[in-house]
Amino acid sequence: MTPGHGTRPGRHTAQTASDAHAHATLGKARTENFPVAPVFLPRAWRTGLMAVYGYARLVDDIGDGDLAPGGHDAELLGLDAAATDDRPAMLDAFETDLKRVFGAADGPPRHPLLRNLVPVVRAHDLTPEPFLGLIEANRQDQRVSRYESYADLVSYCELSANTVGRLVLSLTGTSTPQRVRHSDAICTALQIAEHLQDVTEDLGRDRIYLPGQDMRRFHVTETDLKAPTAGASVRSLIAFETERARALLDEGTPLVGSVHGRLRLLLAGFVGGGRAALNAIAAAGFDVAPGPPKPTRSGLLREVAAVLRTAPRKG
Repeated sequence: MTPGHGTRPGRHTAQTASDAHAHATLGKARTENFPVAPVFLPRAWRTGLMAVYGYARLVDDIGDGDLAPGGHDAELLGLDAAATDDRPAMLDAFETDLKRVFGAADGPPRHPLLRNLVPVVRAHDLTPEPFLGLIEANRQDQRVSRYESYADLVSYCELSANTVGRLVLSLTGTSTPQRVRHSDAICTALQIAEHLQDVTEDLGRDRIYLPGQDMRRFHVTETDLKAPTAGASVRSLIAFETERARALLDEGTPLVGSVHGRLRLLLAGFVGGGRAALNAIAAAGFDVAPGPPKPTRSGLLREVAAVLRTAPRKG
């Protein structure tokens, strides 16, 4: 039904506002360490990747308290605008709307970013589990603010990052057990790199994603992390975690060589983006206290080219 033929002007205006709101969320893709849905990909892949990105970005914004002011997302999910700051309630409402994507009886999804998922889910026969994993990761963020061991952190990454990599493989029709293992290594590394960049920002949310065992090993206290400039012990800790993430990227790099064509270039972008982010941390002398070290575009392109040259080809 077209506007002007039975559609109320107020409803059309609200729909336009909601679409603009969703577009603003999708615009955050430009700030990521790696290309989310570059133009060289087939249109169907770009559509699917941006739908998944929009979902993941929105659930993270809910969990981090980074939603746009005004309570519009809460209203879209059927809550009062004041519920925006009630993160558990927002995540519950978000999960309810996700169930509508997969055929809940009470109608289509309410949030435009979830409506965008419907054709993608149907076209690729996606299951709810990876999407639910992202919600659970953000619920965990409301309960857990410190991680005692590296294994604990990896378990968190399993929910928060690895599920996205598995969705990328599903969207491109290339999922195999071995590729999933390599993808998990890459995605965990990308998550750790982001945590290293965002140590100061996370502290502002009373969260620390540096394992407690490692902090004690390097004689780093929470007070040390709050200093405006990192001391030697903090820099040593960040250097250790940086190399740990780099090793994971190396472990996962064979994924790039296992595929062909434009998908190979996309995955090289993910790996190269992670390496460039880690290089930026190293270039800052492992001092992340002033803010997140960001890779340059030229640094990103160099790393992508290096991945394409060195990733072993299979198949």
